[in-house]
Amino acid sequence: MKIEVLCFPGCPNHAPAVERLQAVLAAEGVAADVVEIEVNDVATAKSLRFLGSPTIRVNGTDVEAPLDVESPTGLSCRTYVDGVTREGVPSIGLIRRAVDDAKIRELRR
Repeated sequence: MKIEVLCFPGCPNHAPAVERLQAVLAAEGVAADVVEIEVNDVATAKSLRFLGSPTIRVNGTDVEAPLDVESPTGLSCRTYVDGVTREGVPSIGLIRRAVDDAKIRELRR
């Protein structure tokens, strides 16, 4: 399993997002390659389809998937919605669902 954490320099939500991701991986007993990608400019943001900082993708799929293909990209903070809660870090539930979905897809191969 490959997991990408994309963020811009100085993002205040980067560390909490990585901590939640690591907690989910440990709880689920998942070994994954976690790659952290720093997004420094608008051109890079567009080429990576960066939806804001922090963004977490599991095997290329955003943890908040499915997202509109026309979602704006750029160097901005990102918020996540899980139920009625909106915050700057994806919830444990969103991350867990993305990891579980990736595990299922890998088993079907």
